[in-house]
Amino acid sequence: QVQLVESGGGLVQAGGSLRLSCTASGHTFLTRTVGWFRQAPGKEREFVAAMTWNGATTLYADSMKGRFTIFREDAPNTVYLQMNSLKPDDTAVYYCAAETRYPMTTPDYWGQGTQVTVSS
Repeated sequence: QVQLVESGGGLVQAGGSLRLSCTASGHTFLTRTVGWFRQAPGKEREFVAAMTWNGATTLYADSMKGRFTIFREDAPNTVYLQMNSLKPDDTAVYYCAAETRYPMTTPDYWGQGTQVTVSS
């Protein structure tokens, strides 16, 4: 099994930035792709961004390109989502997800989610 823990959500004004982090533990070797989804109130969960663990490939939803960046740094098994120029429409619960395949289509593992609220 793989456990995913998100952090970094919060309240920010429109135009501001937030950085979310997702740390994976357990049998992470089972997964090839890690990424983010979000779900706004009353809406379907939607794909945000994903990357292969080795960082060779990244994928973004069209509406997030240029504003959001998924990346890794030195922390082991940790992926970040840098969100800039945030809009009220970005308000949602953001979920980290991991999948054994690439590209990310049907994640096998999910985190509990972290709330992001963007005020106007």
